[in-house]
Amino acid sequence: MTSLHRHDRSASVPGAPARQDDAAGADAVARCMERRTGMGTDTGSGAATPLTALPLQDRPGARLSGSCDFDTRQALSTALGVVTGIPGPVVHLDLSAVGFLDTAAVAALVQASAALGGEGRRLLLHDPPYSLRKVVEMFPDECAALEVAA
Repeated sequence: MTSLHRHDRSASVPGAPARQDDAAGADAVARCMERRTGMGTDTGSGAATPLTALPLQDRPGARLSGSCDFDTRQALSTALGVVTGIPGPVVHLDLSAVGFLDTAAVAALVQASAALGGEGRRLLLHDPPYSLRKVVEMFPDECAALEVAA
């Protein structure tokens, strides 16, 4: 059985590009989600928001909440676009509040991780849901770019 790559510490990558300052990067996650998808705004419908992204306060990255499936594919794409634009050698994605990731969502995470890897940076996943671990178990070669914090 193949497991996800685990790392206890974030390593800094010399010469990694910085695209914007840390505060702007963190705030961009929330602003972008609200502006492009309407997530995070009160629609008055009483329905729960299926996917939200908020900036992490203690490190560069975001925390996703909800489910990542067909209905939230655009919101996930938007969030990952903003997250990959956050500066620093390591960008963190907290998945502890994500209940489910479908295979397309896992593929989007792999693509985002590979894109950062091509820049000499890393996308470090925290507390992934069971569904992500199962997809990685079924497709270990395709998911090799994913890293999970210990």
